[in-house]
Amino acid sequence: MHLCGMKGMKIVFMGTPAFAVASLQAILDKGFEVVGVVTVPDKPAGRGQKLMTSAVKDFALAHHLPVLQPVKLKDPEFLEQLSHWNADLFVVVAFRMLPKEVWQMPLKGTINLHGSLLPKYRGAAPIHWAIINGEKETGVTTFFINEEIDMGNIIEQRSFPIAPQATLGEIHDEMMVIGGEALCSTLSLIAEGKAQALPQSHWIEKGVTPSAAPKLSKEIATINWQQSSKTIHDFVRGMSPFPCAWTTLEDKQLKVYFGEIATDDSEGKVGEWKTDGKTVLSFKTTDGWYNILSLQFEGKKKMEVSEFLRGWRPQSPRN
Repeated sequence: MHLCGMKGMKIVFMGTPAFAVASLQAILDKGFEVVGVVTVPDKPAGRGQKLMTSAVKDFALAHHLPVLQPVKLKDPEFLEQLSHWNADLFVVVAFRMLPKEVWQMPLKGTINLHGSLLPKYRGAAPIHWAIINGEKETGVTTFFINEEIDMGNIIEQRSFPIAPQATLGEIHDEMMVIGGEALCSTLSLIAEGKAQALPQSHWIEKGVTPSAAPKLSKEIATINWQQSSKTIHDFVRGMSPFPCAWTTLEDKQLKVYFGEIATDDSEGKVGEWKTDGKTVLSFKTTDGWYNILSLQFEGKKKMEVSEFLRGWRPQSPRN
């Protein structure tokens, strides 16, 4: 049995999406004792308003783990149920902001797995913003939660490169695996009494500049063609596949999942588009052209540009 299990450290896991499931799976695979799971309430979705469960809830029930789904995290009934699990440590991965009544409850504290190299990219969308800003590396951080969002003392960090063409989806999937590994390593350190948490000021003093990673919206996802092709390329990568960068084409929304910087030095007005009707759909940027390769036109399915151009007839053809 894992050392943590031998020491009897009881863990409550808190999370919501598939990203968190990978960490919960890793924790169980390493033999850690998870006494319960907290996730969001079921929510109606789709035309039929069928109740949808979180990925973490589905996984927990499949592994016979007790689940709590509080609407309000300060609800006295929830706090009482949570305390009855008598956990030594809470583990948070892609969940909600916790009130003090929750994160200070366990004896060994509450730790969070964050998708950036803190103190960089504090906030709700750290993976997106690292790519959007053209970072060449990212990583994960485990830290103890305190009163301030993403500002607790750091336990461990693991970094990995961001490839020049990598999208949010690809980095997200790579980070899921690395995050689970880092989290299990951190849990072992805590169980063995060897965790040495350092304040984030330690990194700031070494020259790391804190960056914000605010939640993304449809407005933020709009492509600004008044930028360089490289800036736009990073923006598209950092938004793909969700929430997805978009622009307009003949007054209709055009989602852009992927593209490339064109080797085209022809003139044009910034923001205008051109196509050969076969394989090229380009938009003018401040320093060149940007080729759209994977897209979704309003009212249509996602497709490659060649498939789209075979069936699309522009109202005002340009070339």
